Amino acid sequence: MSVKEFNPQFMQVGVLTAALQELTPREVRDRDPDRAVEEWLEFASQLGVDNIQLSAALHPSEADVPAEALLDPVANTLDLREPFDDQRARRVRAASDASRVGLSDLAYFDNLLHHDPSARRKKHEFMLRVFDAAAILGVGAVCGFVGRNLRLSMDENLIDFEEHFVPLLQEAKARGLVYRVEQCPMPGWTVGDSFHNNIAYTPGMWVALHHICERHGVGDQFRIHYDPSHAILMGQDTRSIFQYLKDAGYNFIIGGFHVKGQVINSKGVAAWGYGGQTVNRGDWIAGLPSEDPADQANAWKKQTVLAEHELPGTARHDPLAYLQNRSVDWLDHQLAARELLELDIPNTHLVVEHEYPKARIQDKEKLKPILQGSIAFTRRIDEAAACMYALQHEVLASQGIPVQGVGREPFRS
Repeated sequence: MSVKEFNPQFMQVGVLTAALQELTPREVRDRDPDRAVEEWLEFASQLGVDNIQLSAALHPSEADVPAEALLDPVANTLDLREPFDDQRARRVRAASDASRVGLSDLAYFDNLLHHDPSARRKKHEFMLRVFDAAAILGVGAVCGFVGRNLRLSMDENLIDFEEHFVPLLQEAKARGLVYRVEQCPMPGWTVGDSFHNNIAYTPGMWVALHHICERHGVGDQFRIHYDPSHAILMGQDTRSIFQYLKDAGYNFIIGGFHVKGQVINSKGVAAWGYGGQTVNRGDWIAGLPSEDPADQANAWKKQTVLAEHELPGTARHDPLAYLQNRSVDWLDHQLAARELLELDIPNTHLVVEHEYPKARIQDKEKLKPILQGSIAFTRRIDEAAACMYALQHEVLASQGIPVQGVGREPFRS
């Protein structure tokens, strides 16, 4: 019997730059686009992260969705109105070296199956610019959505995905990139009554979409950037999802993590259920969709009436909520990832995504200690999980010593 050394493996901790959109004032970064990246890297070094997830988005002057209609402001920290070239890349690399903060990936979250052909073309062209920037920077992954064609059924969207999204994955493959899909259902993306507006919202769909990708030789390009907040929104829990993927032979499909929670409001669930508010939201006026973007933001009551996003560490420790799948059990989340998924732990990214409404402060000095605390919490939780896993599954196992107790079990509410 060989004695296994205690050697815990930790994940890399980062932050999505959308956490502070106005770090660099608009009038400054519009004139000097890469200044925003430089200043975010310097800010990130103060936050104690290993990496940033660099947010890209259509410039406000080019976006099809007004800012007033959004639940969370979109950050175009990476401004791609002009193509990203070698000169810009050298400037970003210099800032990265100076701050000792790397890039986990680039992120562009939009509806890439938009029903309007011109809008879709514009979004796809922008995504190709994101791919080009990632390739020039030597970043191996891009994170985003799939989206949904709201004029089609879910089954018809599978055909649309095969015809029009697979070519994007082929472009990613040509550049040596992986595309990681965040699974948010995006219920308030539209004033319609559809709750699932990003077809890659749940493990069953990930498998169906991956089958399509495999047929076209881009299975290795399609991965998931798992966010437990969306699982909670849909009544799921992390351990059960990871167990399902392992049972299905798909525990390789998760390639990274957003660290963001969801705190379920039991009264909201009692009133509307997990489908959210269906009438009298305020996004329809006199039987028609309102033309006022501020009214359209009320479409998000399909989500916000029953849940509120959590910045990790800001919600009370609530074991009963964990058992009811009404908040994220962060420790078990990190344990389950190690126990059930195929991961290269030291090269796996935990990206803190800040969308807790009451703490969305656009003031660097006020926001800094909030993010520092959340990031420190995230790192310590991962370290605790790593130590438990190494002790139980490696050290004790090597000496034939059983682990005590039962722990949280999958498929048990």
